[in-house]
Amino acid sequence: MRNESVVTEFILLGIPHMEGLEMMLFILFLSFYVFTLMGNLLILLAIISSTRLHTPMYFFLCKLSVCDIFFPSVSSPKMLFYLSGNSRAISYAGCVCQLFFYHFLGCTECFLYTVMAYDRFVAICHPLRYTIIMSHRVCAILATGTSFFGCIQATFLTTLTFQLPYCGPNEVDYYFCDIPVMLKLACADTSSLEMVGFISVGLMPLSCFLLILTSYSCIVYSILQIRSAEGRRRAFSTCSAHLTAILLSFMPVVLIYLQPTPNPWLNATVQVLNNLVTPMLNPLIYSLRNKEVKSSLKKVLQQVAFLPEK
Repeated sequence: MRNESVVTEFILLGIPHMEGLEMMLFILFLSFYVFTLMGNLLILLAIISSTRLHTPMYFFLCKLSVCDIFFPSVSSPKMLFYLSGNSRAISYAGCVCQLFFYHFLGCTECFLYTVMAYDRFVAICHPLRYTIIMSHRVCAILATGTSFFGCIQATFLTTLTFQLPYCGPNEVDYYFCDIPVMLKLACADTSSLEMVGFISVGLMPLSCFLLILTSYSCIVYSILQIRSAEGRRRAFSTCSAHLTAILLSFMPVVLIYLQPTPNPWLNATVQVLNNLVTPMLNPLIYSLRNKEVKSSLKKVLQQVAFLPEK
């Protein structure tokens, strides 16, 4: 990566218009972060400890939980560090790492939601061939592919951003290093790069969303062919959690990166929800509507608390 920068560190100014509320935000965000880590770790333990959950759907859910542990960890520790009264400075290399891993994990999750939609499509539309199509080898390839293509996308966006010279102002008007705010600090014309970044950031989630929409169109059609009301209810119940998680994941991307006139305060608020609240809600979304996960979670909690099983 070419580096013409004379800036060695950046100063994170934090969430706009929140001066004087640092301690309240610290307590709030720390609570979100701890609950996110605990919830996703419990989902991982529940799936790993129960042989009934060793299926493709839960394998991908496992990977989603891993992503939901690391995704908020990209920006939250530094944010909590300066909210507690410590330095707001972040090194040039640290800023590069923040931007890369934020987009790597975000893109990986986006691809993973697409793979999970395909898994539900095969399970509902081709149930008799499900175990053949979604073999261990195929699941491993799909899971690896989500990270591989996420890495390519993140490398492209990071290189695009940090190939620019940063030779003047170093105050980042945000709580972590992201593309829109970093381009504002560059000592060069960024209009063409902004357009390329806009197309790249918009095209990837749009492509994933269209593939998910195609999968669920086929799923809905197949469900409507089921004669029994109970069968339709169970099929819809299986997919509703995934659809809820998809909406929570894709809506912030549209609001942050595809709005014509960026609003710093709105962007920061939506970004915090995307970074902390969505990963915290995912374990609840996938466990509350799933009896098998709830049963496995109950066993895990009983073992952790040393409570006898009833």
